[in-house]
Amino acid sequence: MEVLLSAVLGEVTTRSINFLISKITKPMPLNVEDGLRRVLLRAQVIIEEAMGRHITNQAMLLQLVMLRDAMHRGYYMLDTFGYQLHDDEEAKDQAVSCYSSSYIVNSVKRLCFPRRDALALKELHKTLDNLSSTILNVNELVLSLTSYSRLYRQPYSMQLQLANCMFGRQMEVQLVINFLLHTQPHCAGELEVLPIVGPRYVGKSTLVAHVCKDERVCGHFSEILFFHIHGFTDDELATFRKGCAKFENDMSDSNKDGRLLVVLELDGNLSEEALNRMYSASKQYVPRGSKIILTSSFDNIVKFGTTKVLTLKFLPHEAYWYFFKTLTLGSMDPEMHPRLMHMAMEIARMHRSSFIGANFISRLLRDNFDPRFWFKFVAFFRGFINQHISKFGDNPLDLLDQNRPAHLSRMVAPSESLLIYNCQQRSSDEEVPKIRMDDVMYGSIKPHGKVEVLIWKSHIPPYYSYIYTCEIQEIKNTGAKRKRSMGGM
Repeated sequence: MEVLLSAVLGEVTTRSINFLISKITKPMPLNVEDGLRRVLLRAQVIIEEAMGRHITNQAMLLQLVMLRDAMHRGYYMLDTFGYQLHDDEEAKDQAVSCYSSSYIVNSVKRLCFPRRDALALKELHKTLDNLSSTILNVNELVLSLTSYSRLYRQPYSMQLQLANCMFGRQMEVQLVINFLLHTQPHCAGELEVLPIVGPRYVGKSTLVAHVCKDERVCGHFSEILFFHIHGFTDDELATFRKGCAKFENDMSDSNKDGRLLVVLELDGNLSEEALNRMYSASKQYVPRGSKIILTSSFDNIVKFGTTKVLTLKFLPHEAYWYFFKTLTLGSMDPEMHPRLMHMAMEIARMHRSSFIGANFISRLLRDNFDPRFWFKFVAFFRGFINQHISKFGDNPLDLLDQNRPAHLSRMVAPSESLLIYNCQQRSSDEEVPKIRMDDVMYGSIKPHGKVEVLIWKSHIPPYYSYIYTCEIQEIKNTGAKRKRSMGGM
């Protein structure tokens, strides 16, 4: 089987080389699209196979990330180009339906291919060349894939794969694993600390949870301890000290050298005093030779690191679109439902790169797989964002990302405002609300007073549930009040 796989992957590279050599003349637009589709399929074959392997070589991981980014850009450009052509054809059909003279028809045809189409075609050429070159550059990676052991059996559906595994973080996972498994021969007893920073809900806890489930990490450490730190109060210090002491008392596996992995997840911006107190306690109570992972949304933890800080960022838009499209449309052929695909692209553009938002909205759209609902949703979504910006000066999605109050709307009741106070995450063993956010915002459920609603429940470690605290309020008619006050003057 491995020999067959090696031959298939080798054939992928050979075909890519032949493809580049055969490019003597400039292809027509349709040929460019077809060529890009073929090369994207080759890139996807390589990436899906690599994602199922324990790749430890740092250079090969970097090549894989470059190929993955190039593939995401390719799919994004292909969908954008198709979206533009679809809009042009609709505009042409509408114009032709209103006017029948040959002059108008010819004018519309000329309008359908303005200079922006030429620029888009040029971008397609550039994307095709870049992806083809990237596939050639990963030749060594392709040929050596079979030498790495498998991680897991690949799911049969890409939609299930993206919904049930961490997306776009393979490079970061391997960096953390390399830090944890690496030992310093001359400083074996030194306490090593890896800081991981990034904005809220970017995936820091998810990354750490996946690393800690890796069999190599589990076999390297005698125990893994997790602590959620809010201010490193006396109670948190006592819990931390007790956890480390229990590990030392219970340690019996001498083959693992008594190594302990401590994960400290910092919630909020800890004061300088609290940070110094936490670091001192770590040096005092954590056994020698152990390692610590620090996660925070603030970069003031960087100074405690003994290695380079790992900074997580939200997905670039091209990668986010690939993620959102796959979750929303699944295995459906986008060409069979071009209107739905184009509306999904518009939604992804408005919602940016939120993992929570992608999972929440994709579920809503899948449950209401009707072009009329999707069109209504796009108009509603665009409307309350523009309304919030006009009234308060901020995009409500930006405020929610910062865990600040924001005013949303209810699709079924335009006269009502949905005030979101804050967002919190809960562990898998904590109780979650029975009311869902989509039932309140897009359905008929109308709770009274300040309530908690469930946005999304993750299906991957650490299986967090995300909760909004919200309240429905009537939108006051400020214009009527202003008139009455003016009349009394």
